[in-house]
Amino acid sequence: MLLGSPAWAADAENDGGTDIQVIGHPDPEGLLPDQTAPKAVSAISADFITKQAPTLNAYQLVNLLPGANVSTSDPYGLSATSSLTMRGMGQDAIGVLMEGAPQNDIGYYVAYPSQFADAENVRQVTLAQGSVDIDSPVVGATGGLLSLTLDDPRPESGALVNLSAGSYDERRVFVRLDSGTIGATGLKAFVSYSNNRADNWRGAGYDKRQHVDAKLLREWGDGNRASIAVSYNDASTSSYPSPTLADWNASGRGFNYDRRYTPGSTSYWRLYRSPFRNIYFAAPVHLKLNDRLTFDSTAYLQFGHGNSPYGTQLTTTGNYLGTEELTQAVSLPGAVDGVATVLGNWTGKQVRMGDVSKLTLRAGAHTLTAGLWFDRGTDRVTQSYTSIDDRGRPVDTWGYQDKAIRTADGRLLAYENFRTVIVNKGFFVADSIALTPRLGLDLGFKGVSVLRNGRNYLPGPQSRVRFDSFAALPRAAVHFQLDDRQQLFANIATSFRAPSEFTLYDGYYGGEVVSRGTTALKNEYSVSQELGYRYIGPSLSFSLTAFHYHFRNRQVATVIDNGGALVNSTINAGSQTSYGLDGEIDYRPAKGMSIYVSGEYLHARLNDDLPVDGDYLPTRGKRAVASPKFQFALGTTYDDGRLFGSTALKYVGRQYSTFMNDESIKGYATLDLAIGVHLAGLIDAQRMDLRLNAINVTNPRVLSGVQTIGSNALDTVGRNGTVIAGAAPTYYIGSGRAFVATLSRAF
Repeated sequence: MLLGSPAWAADAENDGGTDIQVIGHPDPEGLLPDQTAPKAVSAISADFITKQAPTLNAYQLVNLLPGANVSTSDPYGLSATSSLTMRGMGQDAIGVLMEGAPQNDIGYYVAYPSQFADAENVRQVTLAQGSVDIDSPVVGATGGLLSLTLDDPRPESGALVNLSAGSYDERRVFVRLDSGTIGATGLKAFVSYSNNRADNWRGAGYDKRQHVDAKLLREWGDGNRASIAVSYNDASTSSYPSPTLADWNASGRGFNYDRRYTPGSTSYWRLYRSPFRNIYFAAPVHLKLNDRLTFDSTAYLQFGHGNSPYGTQLTTTGNYLGTEELTQAVSLPGAVDGVATVLGNWTGKQVRMGDVSKLTLRAGAHTLTAGLWFDRGTDRVTQSYTSIDDRGRPVDTWGYQDKAIRTADGRLLAYENFRTVIVNKGFFVADSIALTPRLGLDLGFKGVSVLRNGRNYLPGPQSRVRFDSFAALPRAAVHFQLDDRQQLFANIATSFRAPSEFTLYDGYYGGEVVSRGTTALKNEYSVSQELGYRYIGPSLSFSLTAFHYHFRNRQVATVIDNGGALVNSTINAGSQTSYGLDGEIDYRPAKGMSIYVSGEYLHARLNDDLPVDGDYLPTRGKRAVASPKFQFALGTTYDDGRLFGSTALKYVGRQYSTFMNDESIKGYATLDLAIGVHLAGLIDAQRMDLRLNAINVTNPRVLSGVQTIGSNALDTVGRNGTVIAGAAPTYYIGSGRAFVATLSRAF
């Protein structure tokens, strides 16, 4: 079927000539929009998004695209415990933009998809698996770029209401209001509000999320436009515990936090609820200054505050603040025999602002671009402690300092306490040259500097820290249009990533420095190449891309247990080489029908032994962690104007969790289904849909991804003869089956 004739042609006489009319079928699934960029790019559009469960976050939505490996802990995408890797590169190596503004954590690079815009407001999600655009305001995006584009306000006033209910007491309300064009101003706006709540699908607890999106748009003249987009998120979500392989074999999905509080226990579920509030502003502007010159700018502003708490115990005596011993007892409400169970806080407060601007000049065969990027942010991280009552309920879940436990002399009792100012600056120049009407050459250069000034507020040998780095990033690409439907492209690009903020600071335990902060770690630097082919037909479209990467100082994201709190960190894995193939096909055999297939083959190998405790693990030649050799996806859609439905099947191969390849998780598959009916015309002419989504319908009991990456799970003899003790990695438990019904009504 996939190789069948994609179209038919009808001859017609026209002034003595022959007019060839090609009749095909548009893409109803929205999974393979036409692309012309000289690099691998995949995307999903609103046609696909509107058929999915409205609770899904951006990571879950791109799961079918080639190279995207998504691990989620809950079916509704509410929990912050999730992961996205592409071509074996972790989420801290994937840049994320929304309306052109960066969404990655300024200190640790990861992004949090549960905070992004509601799916009803997203027009397209684009996934660039390799190099990012030269003007993208991100650092460390060696793994590619995920970009969300919000829907524009509609020219006519109206409203949209979505009501959803589902498994695990899922309840969601979404309301969007469009102003239409406001008088003679030319302004259009929309604002939306959603409220989502669901019980944890395993264990005790529940998730809550309130979200507001808004956009104000003005368009005028020949393509000029300016807009302001706002996205506000207020959520309180549960953390799911991540088992080791032994935990999983012993307890399976029963590996959860306690449903009831027992005095002295630190595993009560209420001690692991994370509250977060974030607000993002983005103001993209496009101005056509004359027929040859355009100006583009995106200014952004972000605020965020939240807590990732955990249960722990403190004693009234024997405490330290950094390296300083506290000689006076600490007052701990509820202490029994000098010991109290408390809430450990991992609080973060971030403020970020920036702007990326460029001028583009078309001069004959050349399209010249030059631009600047400036980005400044502050990250305040504190690990403090808060009392709980006799029922195990925290006095304050946010970890505010005015309610936290203090020393006898009034200082904040903290395990970590630092503030970092991060300044990113960049410039870029590029030239796109039309060598012939069909052959194009792109040349570009980007220079990026990363400056971190920090202060460690804990007593000890460290006070001020400073890290300053610059990277030169050249690139080139070739694009050849074989004919109106076929394209060839090739590119070579460079990327870098500075070590995360966490590596700068000393770590303390028992009054001793147990880990030294350093500014001597080297940047990860990568050189990548792609060679690709695209065919864009009326009923059949496909692309195939071969890729190759070479990394120096490969930084691999992991999570460490820092005094009970799970903290993002990185491991330097040395040199690595990766290569493989990405492919995707979209076949539309009839109107309203679409079949989409994607796949990836990935060969990722470590080139160096891993230094551990003064010795070297024999990791040279081992497979890279969290890098499945094969992935496949199959998606189908049917929509005849009355009935519609879709399927989404994804298979992910075996993934290693240690650099020694001595522990792994098996391959697994998931299947999502949707069925619905368009009700417009039965009641009135307004759009009205009823649909049922089945998420992970086959309900496989699997580990879906690696959360904590380890060097070796088993005791291993190093190159120099030292026995290097093993440590068990931890994993994400794949989410369970869920059903959600949605009634969507436009007014």
